[in-house]
Amino acid sequence: MNVRMGLIRKKRDWTFEDFNAYWKGPHAALAAKAPNLRAYWQNPVVDRVQRGIDFLRGPWDFDGFSQLWFDDAKESERAFSEGTLAADLIADENHFLGGLHIVTAEQSVVIPVPGDDERARLLKRISVIRRLPSLSEEDFRREWRIHGDLVREMPGVSGYRQNVVAVREREKGTPCDYDSLPIDGIVELWFKDAQTLQDAFASPTGRTTMAHARTFLGDITAFLVDERRVV
Repeated sequence: MNVRMGLIRKKRDWTFEDFNAYWKGPHAALAAKAPNLRAYWQNPVVDRVQRGIDFLRGPWDFDGFSQLWFDDAKESERAFSEGTLAADLIADENHFLGGLHIVTAEQSVVIPVPGDDERARLLKRISVIRRLPSLSEEDFRREWRIHGDLVREMPGVSGYRQNVVAVREREKGTPCDYDSLPIDGIVELWFKDAQTLQDAFASPTGRTTMAHARTFLGDITAFLVDERRVV
């Protein structure tokens, strides 16, 4: 399944509270009108500590991540490039956002996320990852599949999804090359709470998993997020 993800920074003169309220309210209502939109989730950032891992932090700093699912990439492209809605969204984004990158990712569910009632009580971490410069994209994809098998064995992981970046837009609407937006993947992990997260990575399997990460990842930029369903 493909997912369109917005990597969002608020305007500098907006408080986080004002940004989050506007994103949740007026902007969500507008984006939810996208034709053929199957699901839409928002993930406002609440913490920027690596937590549980001793790994080089990457250069990224975001205030939120949006996730939108369509049946296929063509429907996604049409929804945000054609008609008056596309222009209205751009105008609205310019009103409250200071930065917006778009990635389209191939999503794999390694550990299914629980149902909504249990999911609402879980802690979620999103991490932006970049491969080692010596690795090709093909090698990265292979090693990340292996890595997924290791994460599956870690204690306390309630859900795990891998999002391999396939298309990048440093500026919305304009595809760019890898060097312009060097992000290879976006990780989604769910835990019962922060202590469970710490314990998972401190476990023998967790240490093995992170030792493997060092063989194919150059940096990890981790964020704790709230998550909310719009559609």
